[in-house]
Amino acid sequence: MPTTVPRRRGPRRATTEDEILDAALALLDRGGAAAVSVRGVAARVRVAPNAVYTYFPDKAAVVKALVERLLSEVNRDVFADRAQPWRLRVEALALELRQRLTAHPGVVQLMISGPMTGPQALALHEALLDLLADAGLGPADAPRTSYLLFAYILGSIVLVVADAEEPGPLPSEAEWIAARGRTFAGTPAEPYPRAAAAASTRAAYISTEQYLWGLHRLLDGITTSTQPLSGQEAPGGIHQDGHGPARHAPATSPSR
Repeated sequence: MPTTVPRRRGPRRATTEDEILDAALALLDRGGAAAVSVRGVAARVRVAPNAVYTYFPDKAAVVKALVERLLSEVNRDVFADRAQPWRLRVEALALELRQRLTAHPGVVQLMISGPMTGPQALALHEALLDLLADAGLGPADAPRTSYLLFAYILGSIVLVVADAEEPGPLPSEAEWIAARGRTFAGTPAEPYPRAAAAASTRAAYISTEQYLWGLHRLLDGITTSTQPLSGQEAPGGIHQDGHGPARHAPATSPSR
C-alpha cells in the first residue's frame, strides 16, 4: 500500500502588536467602529484569533491601545513654545487634534466609549495643564479649564464625524459644505424662518472656520473670567493680549 507522507506545516507567522493595531485601524477607516472585531483583526493579519489575545485580552484593549497610539502621534511641539501667546498655543493644539482625529473618524467614535486614562492621554492632559499654568491660571482653575477645552474640542470633532453619512474617510470640507448647503436650502421658511435664513451658516457648521470661531469665543470667556471686576489684571492672571504673566526667577537671599 502506498504510504501518505504527512504535509509539513510552514513556520508559524510571527505577529507584532503594531501589526494588530495597523489592522484594527484599517478596519476602522474602512467600515467604522462596527467593523472591528478580534476575529476581523486576526483575519486581516492572517493569524488565528488566539494570536491577537496574546497581546490584547479583548476588543476593548485593542481600542484603548489604538487610541493611545493615535494620541502619541499628536505633535506637541506645535503648542510647546512658551514664547508664543497662550491663546495661539491652545489654537495650535486644537487644530492638531482636529487634523489627527478627523483623519480616522472611526477612532473618534471609540474615544468617547470609555475613559481616556492611558499614559498618552494623561501626558496630553498634563501638557495642556502646563500651558494653562503658563497662561496664569491657578491650580484650581487650570484643571477645570482643561476639561472645558477638551470637552469643546472632542465634542466638536465628534459632531463633525457623526454628520458623515457613511463610514470611512471624510469628504473634503468644500464638498461637504456644498452638500450640506443643498440639503439645508430645502428648509421651509414656515414654520422655521430663522433656520431657513441661516441655511448657509448651518451648512458650514462642520468647517474649520466654525471650529475656530467657537474656540475663540471660549477663550474670550476664559480670559474675561480671570479678570477682576475693576478691569485691572489680577495677580498672576491672564493677559488680554494672550500672554501669561511673566515668569521671574525666584528671589535669592543676598550674600552674607
